Amino acid sequence: MKTASKKKRRVTGKAAEPRAAAVVREKRQRASEPAQQPVRRRRRSRRSEATIGAILAAAENVVLRSGVHRVAILAVCKAANISRGTFYRYFSSQDELLDALVRHKREGFHRGLVESLQKHSDPDERFDAFIEHLENYLEHTQGRQLLIVAAEFALGFFQRFFHDAVVRFQDVLGIVFDAWEERLGAKLDRELICELMIRYVLSEHLASSGGDRRALPLRIRRLVSTLTGGQIVPSVRA
Repeated sequence: MKTASKKKRRVTGKAAEPRAAAVVREKRQRASEPAQQPVRRRRRSRRSEATIGAILAAAENVVLRSGVHRVAILAVCKAANISRGTFYRYFSSQDELLDALVRHKREGFHRGLVESLQKHSDPDERFDAFIEHLENYLEHTQGRQLLIVAAEFALGFFQRFFHDAVVRFQDVLGIVFDAWEERLGAKLDRELICELMIRYVLSEHLASSGGDRRALPLRIRRLVSTLTGGQIVPSVRA
């Protein structure tokens, strides 16, 4: 009886092998086939991105005008010229909308930074472009207004922005730090330098130094020079 049972199991296993092989071949065939995406689906995706962008822009305007606690979904819909149904297609609540707004602003800053720096392979030119991007941010941002109308929300945004920026600054300034370390013949504390630069920028929202913001390149230049014992004076535009 035991011998017959073993033979039965062996036969069953052999019979299953061709079926398993067929399933594998079918999966491989499906994976090798190019994905078919209708043109209409791509157009719908572009419209969705445009709609989301309009909602976030409207939400930012409402926040800057009225503060976070008065952000009514109906007001955002009216400003974005959409229906409530369209709004709920993309966002389930006010909290989700505000969280998306924070991500949108943060990613926009860093995306612009990468675009501004990627064409500069010379370390000094890249650092100049980096400082220019920070200048433009301070000149055009409405961070001070956000602090006035929604202080708690603004501080939360700055905190998330700070931690992200320390990491991303080290990435985009990699070749700059490499050049500085070669000139010095020593390693720099890249994280500390980036942290101090972003702290300086954020402090301008809380306690503006006043006067001409074009002095920012000189201040950053002095900061780096101090941290490196005066041995590095980056070539920053006057």
